Amino acid sequence: MNMNNTLLRARHVAALAFAALSTSLPMLSWSQAAAPAKPTIVLVHGAFAESSSWDGVVRRLQAENYPVIAAANPLRGVASDANTVASVVDSVHGPVVLVGHSYGGSVISQAAVGMANVKALVFVAAFAPEAGETAIGLSGKFPGSTLGPTLDTPVPLAAGGNDLYIQQDKFREQFAADVPLAAARLMAATQRPIADAALAELSTAPAWKTVPSYFVYGSLDKNIPPAALAFMAERAHSIKTVVVRGGSHVVMVSKPDVVAKLIIQAAAR
Repeated sequence: MNMNNTLLRARHVAALAFAALSTSLPMLSWSQAAAPAKPTIVLVHGAFAESSSWDGVVRRLQAENYPVIAAANPLRGVASDANTVASVVDSVHGPVVLVGHSYGGSVISQAAVGMANVKALVFVAAFAPEAGETAIGLSGKFPGSTLGPTLDTPVPLAAGGNDLYIQQDKFREQFAADVPLAAARLMAATQRPIADAALAELSTAPAWKTVPSYFVYGSLDKNIPPAALAFMAERAHSIKTVVVRGGSHVVMVSKPDVVAKLIIQAAAR
């Protein structure tokens, strides 16, 4: 009997301790316990830029607890660059919002084809080509691009073709007119060249035909005419299009709040 009483008392004390511990812990609602992870935002820069051009956008997305990858875009050719970006997307566990700037739009249009985890595309002053179209062709579809005369002397490549840069003294006016002078000068010095063949490479069937797409661009873009950007957004049945009044070609640098907000809307859809 004494042994039985001792066991009963021990069980009673344990039950009381468990009850006290349970009441001291915060209760989690079902929505809290089952909250899905936020999509990963994969950012793809374009020609004459590099991954740091997304810095302002990255800071704002990270402040909202979004995982972010600013992918390195080789700028060698649409198909090969799309394969590089697709490899990055494929390495992500969970949903992805794929974002492209300028020529990066051509890349994400192709990279997202067949990628089940890409839930949305965001085009930031970016090309959204149809199959058989090129970046050069889309730039010339409507008047307004002044890029050609600002390009520097082509740099020959050992394997053939050329690398293209914007002349540094013309970079701000052409590319980043709404960016502070000091920042624009830094961008000019660190710009990544694009192979001329990439701008003339034919695109294949695009992902924007099946993946929800969003567009944002500046009304004073001098690289891709705003009329061309509006045409591509309408053709892609853009869920939301934001036009930044007075914005240059690099609205992700000059207006990171606007760009980040649109990306978050795409991610929350």
